[in-house]
Amino acid sequence: MKTPLLVFNKKGIYCEAADVYLDPWKPVNKAIISHGHADHSRWGHKKYITHHSNVPIIKHRLGEIKVSGMEWGETFHINGVKFSLHPAGHIIGSSQIRVEHRGEVWVFTGDYKTEDDGVAVPYEPVKCHTFITECTFGLPAFKWQPQAEVFKEINGWWEQNRKDGRTSVLFGYSLGKAQRLLKHLDTSIGKVYTHGAIENMTEVLRNQADFPQTTRITGDVSKKEIKGNMVIAPPSAHGSVWIKKMVPYVTASASGWMTFRGARRRRAIDRGFVLSDHCDWQGLLSSIKATEAEKVICTHGYTDIFSRYLAEQGYDARTEATQFEGETGELEAKSEKEKEAEK
Repeated sequence: MKTPLLVFNKKGIYCEAADVYLDPWKPVNKAIISHGHADHSRWGHKKYITHHSNVPIIKHRLGEIKVSGMEWGETFHINGVKFSLHPAGHIIGSSQIRVEHRGEVWVFTGDYKTEDDGVAVPYEPVKCHTFITECTFGLPAFKWQPQAEVFKEINGWWEQNRKDGRTSVLFGYSLGKAQRLLKHLDTSIGKVYTHGAIENMTEVLRNQADFPQTTRITGDVSKKEIKGNMVIAPPSAHGSVWIKKMVPYVTASASGWMTFRGARRRRAIDRGFVLSDHCDWQGLLSSIKATEAEKVICTHGYTDIFSRYLAEQGYDARTEATQFEGETGELEAKSEKEKEAEK
């Protein structure tokens, strides 16, 4: 029986012909990395290959590693297998990984979204025979509003809070979501302050996008200065001693999970804005159709429901287990410096 071009094993997604892994979750000799979130780029590999704009991100998170940066569409060969990276639109530097060998083409998406957020290089469909897709939000209930409408709500919320004399504290992951928020906040309303983890990552990315001026919250920044302004913080800051400096404040979370009111209540958040760096239901379906793939492998998320639906539509669809956690697991892989910055 012919061995599939890519297989899932205990270390990750493995290409036996090239002896290389894609986004492995255990240490390997050679890894091709789709993007910088902690569940996709792990420490301990001997060699990393990724898009060049992701290089400073994973170096910041993982320290000194042996890494090669590639351009979009640049082909490279490993043991006769042809690889290339293509925009995934998820966050800055996020890639789909195309693998071609003996006329067979597979594409691994990593995480991706179809809406152009104005920060990441927009998603581009890549034709293939087999498509490995995440389905973090693989339910019809997930239907995103256009980004412009969401930011109109966010900026309106901030403006009202300022009029009420309260500080706006908006939670978003330090890599990806935070920069998207910064890019589209209306800074005519007030100043933007940042948690140390957010500021550290944004400093790494400032030369890759146009972000507004921000002020890191340190012990020298007074409660009076912050009052009425916007604070961007990671979800881990909620309920911490750090946030007490913002009183009186109102909290909000920007996440696809804010679709469900129960998620907001469980997180004790005052307001939820539905804003995800992943595809919604329709985005997943349109992406798969554009690849013209016959086989689809569904990973992390609503895999069983989504793969069953695809099978009903005529696809050869199945699921595979991974250690990728999608938007539920993009919590911070903090360095000691970042931890210190939060104190």
